[in-house]
Amino acid sequence: MSNLESAFALAKERYAALGVDVDAAMEQLSKIAISLHCWQGDDVGGFEDPERGLSGGIMATGNYIGKARSVAELRQDLDKAYSLIPGDHRLNLHAIYLDTDQKVARNEILPEHFASWADWGKANNHGIDFNPTLFSHPLADDGFTLASEDEGIRQFWVEHCIASREIGAYLGEELGTPAITNIWIPDGYKDTPYDRFGPRLRLRDSLDIIFKKDLNPAYNLDAIESKLFGLGAESYTVGSHEFYLGYAVANQKVLCLDAGHFHPTEYISDKISSVMLFVPELLLHVSRPVRWDSDHVVTLTDELQAIMQQLVRNRFLERTHIGLDFFDASINRVAAWVIGTRNAIRALLMAMLEPHDMLRKYESEGKFTERLALQEELKGMPFGAVWDMYCEKQGVPVGFDYMGEIQAYEKAVLAQR
Repeated sequence: MSNLESAFALAKERYAALGVDVDAAMEQLSKIAISLHCWQGDDVGGFEDPERGLSGGIMATGNYIGKARSVAELRQDLDKAYSLIPGDHRLNLHAIYLDTDQKVARNEILPEHFASWADWGKANNHGIDFNPTLFSHPLADDGFTLASEDEGIRQFWVEHCIASREIGAYLGEELGTPAITNIWIPDGYKDTPYDRFGPRLRLRDSLDIIFKKDLNPAYNLDAIESKLFGLGAESYTVGSHEFYLGYAVANQKVLCLDAGHFHPTEYISDKISSVMLFVPELLLHVSRPVRWDSDHVVTLTDELQAIMQQLVRNRFLERTHIGLDFFDASINRVAAWVIGTRNAIRALLMAMLEPHDMLRKYESEGKFTERLALQEELKGMPFGAVWDMYCEKQGVPVGFDYMGEIQAYEKAVLAQR
């Protein structure tokens, strides 16, 4: 018996003593798909107009070697990342990552501009989610899109979102799994506004037009994403949490909670059990803010663990879509995907290995001392041995071994760009 197998056997025995079925947890985990965000691979540049800089509250910092410069290079990097992550996972695609040699206005994008992505998804067993891109565009430079006072600007972005929904439905039908088409806008003011109601009224009306056409939910699910503030919108953001929560409840849309879009002392883990009472499904953008919405690579923080605990403890996984959202150009971009996604999966496994029946029983019986003691003891359980075996069974590198493959890929591929 190898060291890995011995460690796993001991860990399995320890968890069994608490009533935890390790094999069942690993089987459940293998069915969870995380949606990797394409924009980590090229610093949110896209391939619509590579020469245009970022705007609309978006910033990527760093200049590490090997940035993807084309659709082909981005897919090559994604393929490498997926090969080092246990399980079968999805892709989260933005509209500016269209695959065409022609210049296409954003309000004129069509499914055909993403056909090669559908082919790639079929060939690699990746479902694809979609996002209209309402930033880094001349008609977003004044900080307003769907909430703009300019009717022409507003109409342009409404048409872009309508086109994006159709592309989402196309991808969902082609791949046999619904695309989550998620709308986020940068609209807001740097300084204190006089009128807070008018922009939100215009945003509501724009969304009503965008969602007017019913699409088959087997192909497309509509999501809306809030934000507290952004670069250039420090004092007022039109699409606040309260606005989108109200809209999602009233219209039964998927609500997106981004871990970096709230106050630094505010956590989305505590919101999940509330919003799930009133919305049909939840979309998570798992990120790691550092002092502001800076979208750092996901690490195994207390908040990440708390998010996954809420999904598992309350049996929300079937109603929740987990995506990642960070972009770090200061480190190897493939490694960023791998580290962040493996941590998200690792946190899910930790939540699945909790002795749920025992903890629930202690709590319902008022045995809070026992509950606290057990929760603390779980922190020292041999979780790492289970994670290592899960990676082994999924055919991906165990432990730190994935870095050797990434270093070789950087030398052979990324450094040559």
